[in-house]
Amino acid sequence: MQTNSDTGEAGGDMPPASPAFSGEPARTPGRPFWKALLGTTDAVLRRPPRRRTGKTSVERLRRSTLCTLLVGVFLAWVGTITRLAERDWHVPTPLMIFDLAGTIAFSVLYVQMLRASVAGVKATREIVASGAIALVMLVVLDGDLWPLGLLAVAWSSGAVLLLDRRGAIAVSVGAAAVAMLVVPSGRFAPTDAPVPSTIAFLMMAVFMPWANRFQLWFWKVVRTAEEGKEAMARLAVTEERLRFSRDLHDLVGHSLSAIALKSEVAAKLSAVDAGRAAEEMGEVRALARKALKEIRTAVRGYRTVDLDAELRSMTAVLEAGGIGCSLELPEEAIPEEPATLLAWVIREGTTNVLRHSSATRCRITITLREGTAMLEMINDGVTRPAGRGGTGLTGMSERVTAMGGVLTAGAGEGTGEFRLRATIPLEGAR
Repeated sequence: MQTNSDTGEAGGDMPPASPAFSGEPARTPGRPFWKALLGTTDAVLRRPPRRRTGKTSVERLRRSTLCTLLVGVFLAWVGTITRLAERDWHVPTPLMIFDLAGTIAFSVLYVQMLRASVAGVKATREIVASGAIALVMLVVLDGDLWPLGLLAVAWSSGAVLLLDRRGAIAVSVGAAAVAMLVVPSGRFAPTDAPVPSTIAFLMMAVFMPWANRFQLWFWKVVRTAEEGKEAMARLAVTEERLRFSRDLHDLVGHSLSAIALKSEVAAKLSAVDAGRAAEEMGEVRALARKALKEIRTAVRGYRTVDLDAELRSMTAVLEAGGIGCSLELPEEAIPEEPATLLAWVIREGTTNVLRHSSATRCRITITLREGTAMLEMINDGVTRPAGRGGTGLTGMSERVTAMGGVLTAGAGEGTGEFRLRATIPLEGAR
């Protein structure tokens, strides 16, 4: 293994000791720290950019909710920066240091309250601790209602996320009242305007906490709906398994019981009456063939997939993921066996679009031509190099080939599109 002396990066495929990965500058004997730090910075800047991956609408909503709920931290720092801008920075006073330290501690506790509210857990200690810090800062620091009173609004904006409706009302009203009593009314603008300043402060003290609470409520509604969809999908799979198990039991349960009974009888008769034992074994063989035929019939029916239903389902899934979908289908009916295989290909292609791309549109086309059915799925947002397919497409290609068809998949050069194409004969496939 070779090491680049300028950057400290280790050569090879796996550089666990590289500064670009460990986050600390490499130190070598006799080497100044600032050179090691510059080498680390250079290695970080030359690191290849991360590949963009697609995110679901629920994940995007979760992140936007977190960013929106951070308004409390924003208000706290707006007040702190405004107060510090009015002071002399040449000689930091203990109050300035206290102001900065208090705002940092308040921000950390606010973020913990925010994470607890999104996760749906309690954070009573964080509410009390952040409220105590805000109250001490309001009492100790000197300033006007704007911007010092913003700290009370910031605290109530985070506390209401973890309380019920009555608690939220008490917190928002109490924080505004405490700020009005402790902090003198000051300037809203460069000119003195106590009355408009007070009215504007009260409006913000009411609006900001309840806007945060509404945003969190909206996120919880979407999360509950998503969990409900997942539960319905799991329930549908469970019901289908139960149905198949019931059908299989009803079909072959009697036959297998009869086989076990007649085999036991034949074993007992084998030493007494060989002819009777042979007859019993003949009946066992007939029952076994009948049971095998019934199992094959059940499995064949279970594996048959309705192409139209699959197209409707996959279109709904793609559109729910924010991907526009268009269909072009033939007017003629497709035979059952190739239609089932096409449905499986569409299902696998949809899975690849959702998992391995950041697509915004997908086009599904089925055409019938010269005794063959040709399926094409084209989507944009390719995030994988051309020519690399997953195991799902490999297995699907084997199934299509076994039926006499051809399956190809790959990204077009410079088009940013991924094309999945399957050609399946309609008759005489095997």
